[in-house]
Amino acid sequence: MRIPLPKVRRFLNAPTLALISAITFSFTLALSATHAQAADSPTLKIGTATSPQIEALKVAAREAKEQGLDVKIIEFTDWNTPNAALANKDIDVNYFQHIPFLENAKKQGGYNFVAIAPGTIMKIGLYSKKIKRFDELKNGATVAIANDPVNGGRGLLLLQRAGLIKLTPGIDYRATTLDIIDNPKHLKIVQLEASQLARSLDDVDLAQGYPSFIKLAGTTDPNSALLFDGLENKNYAIQWVVRPDSVSDPRIRKFIAIYQHSPAVRAALDKAFGNLYAVAW
Repeated sequence: MRIPLPKVRRFLNAPTLALISAITFSFTLALSATHAQAADSPTLKIGTATSPQIEALKVAAREAKEQGLDVKIIEFTDWNTPNAALANKDIDVNYFQHIPFLENAKKQGGYNFVAIAPGTIMKIGLYSKKIKRFDELKNGATVAIANDPVNGGRGLLLLQRAGLIKLTPGIDYRATTLDIIDNPKHLKIVQLEASQLARSLDDVDLAQGYPSFIKLAGTTDPNSALLFDGLENKNYAIQWVVRPDSVSDPRIRKFIAIYQHSPAVRAALDKAFGNLYAVAW
């Protein structure tokens, strides 16, 4: 038997009714706020440098859209603008740099950034369209390496591993040409923008190369390096980098989780890089 509402009210005192009304009102407000927040949630803007990496990011963005998160991937053609854009709040997060590069950028640019999660580790190699073995390099041959302090050092370390130069003992990725203590072939080492190294292969005898840029340029087979560095050093893993106030941004955390766990994203990375990359998470 249903009890008419007026009779129910007689069993409840005024304070109880007031409490019920307050709870109902609060729940309604919370529900409305949740819907409004979902509807008004700003687009997550992710900056990256031109690379085949972008296809995997687009795959993750499509999956994020299906889960209610709107994402815009913004592509930059150099390695300086993504950090400037992050500092200026033109983007919310960038994904293109490893820890050594980030630390150098913070020092030189005065940036206050935080790396919150690792991404992929990319191999680099020494490439040539003119020789098949290092002992074929002629005296005075021209070798191109990256011109930024970190990646240039990484290139010099690779030249040392190839037996072409010797560096100051114990030096790490911060090596510069001033750390060369032996250069038996009198190699002429030129420094170029890292993204342009792939296009230098017709003009130099040997070049430090990034498989991703080589693939974009189509100048040679990305797998054809005479020597690769390994994938075991997680210092070289690309990082998700944010401003300190965005460390706990749930949109960024959600997108990173999608990127790291999506089979479709992994398939896109495999298609782009084959065995030239590894995941660092």
